[in-house]
Amino acid sequence: MAMTNLTTHPLMVSLVQVATSLPMFLFALPAGALADIVDKRRFLIVVEIATAVASAMFAALVTFDVVTPITLLVFMFVIGAASAMTAPPWQSIVPSLVPREDLPAAVAANSVGINISRAIGPALSGVITAAYGIAAPFWLNTFSNLGTLGALIWWRPPQHATSRLPAERFASAVRTGIRYARHNPPLRATLIRAVAFFLFASAYWALLPLVARTQIAGGAEIYGLLLGAIGVGAIGGAFALPRLKGKLGPDRLVATGTVGTAITLVLFGVADNVAIALVASVIAGISWIATLSSLNVSAQYALPEWVRGRGLAIYVTTIFGTMALGSIVWGEVASTAGLPIAHYVAAAGALLAIPLTWRWKLQTGAGLDLTPSMHWPTPIVAEDLEERAGPVMVMVEYHIALKDRRPFLDALERVAAQRRRDGAYAWGIFEDAAEPGRFVETFLVESWLEHLRQHERVTKADRVSQDRVQRLLLQPEKVTHLISAEQGRNSPRETGDQPKAP
Repeated sequence: MAMTNLTTHPLMVSLVQVATSLPMFLFALPAGALADIVDKRRFLIVVEIATAVASAMFAALVTFDVVTPITLLVFMFVIGAASAMTAPPWQSIVPSLVPREDLPAAVAANSVGINISRAIGPALSGVITAAYGIAAPFWLNTFSNLGTLGALIWWRPPQHATSRLPAERFASAVRTGIRYARHNPPLRATLIRAVAFFLFASAYWALLPLVARTQIAGGAEIYGLLLGAIGVGAIGGAFALPRLKGKLGPDRLVATGTVGTAITLVLFGVADNVAIALVASVIAGISWIATLSSLNVSAQYALPEWVRGRGLAIYVTTIFGTMALGSIVWGEVASTAGLPIAHYVAAAGALLAIPLTWRWKLQTGAGLDLTPSMHWPTPIVAEDLEERAGPVMVMVEYHIALKDRRPFLDALERVAAQRRRDGAYAWGIFEDAAEPGRFVETFLVESWLEHLRQHERVTKADRVSQDRVQRLLLQPEKVTHLISAEQGRNSPRETGDQPKAP
């Protein structure tokens, strides 16, 4: 609302949402990579300190009344960047705090906490502003970080089994996270459904200050009231979530939340008084918590511990990147066609997105055991290899009955996706022209160290898929590891054969 005190231009107002959302798109993935390769607690402490410093600087500017629209956007971007750096590690520690069966309730409770703040915060800010001036809430926000820092300093996270391998390098960790998301069907489906929702839901978040200022002819108090109503709706919706999830399931619940969001957008489009806007805000809060909670749980279920920070960072990046894009689009539509038209078009798009994305199902990873199986044996090598030696070609030889050719190839297709997801950048399957029923699978990994990491990334759910292949074999497969002669050694040599999986 501070921006509307400086300018009422729709694009400038919507850029506030861009300034808070764009940093998530830019910085969440690097933060997720760091969260997976460094100590999460220490990382959070450092970033929270930086957040407090940036907040204090902005509070000082407000105190001396030197804030301009550009200054406001810059500091919103900086504070948003700090939030982007903490979002992946904050989300990734949730599964370590509760049993897996309690994860949906924990995610919902986390969302409720955020929305309680959203409901109480605007009203509290208005009271503090009236009593102590406009700079007081910003100083309060600065000092509130001290509580977070104290909790982090006190907290001791549970210990997990650690890898004996060296920590991943930053650039490699980022690439690994992107590759994992690309070849992880449950996460990919979650991302598609998230884009379909947040692209259109971003409209009312971006344009709400203008609805309060121009359509209702109110001020900061009305805007705060509407935000509070969204928070109250979200809190109420959270209490109904367990029953709704049991009755509808995640896919229908997200569809219902999307329909509710479309109704919200239409109501905001016609709102010319506080009553209609309040009804729209309550529906928005209920729809928001129903959809966001279902998507968050779906993302959590799709990820094993070793890549959780990066996977959730990609999820967060998708959400806020979509929100930033949507805010620009709807701000521009409102500038050219007016506020009501922007809301109506967004509502139509939200409804159209439901059938277009229905085939991508949510929470399909809920039944998967993503703990490491550790069933791949350690590769036999003639001598110690440098960790960076590579690329590595892994060859797996199979012998099957001809009648099992189709089932074998179908089963191996699922295994191929696992190879790519966990580190392979190329994969192929070949049949011997002179000996039908003899197949050779090949996949390439960038280094010997990365292949050793593949061994640790295989999950118990992956083992089920690999066992399907095993049951079709006439004899145990033969595995060979080859190191690049150009980059790995002075002369080509095989590193040994295995009687089992690579």
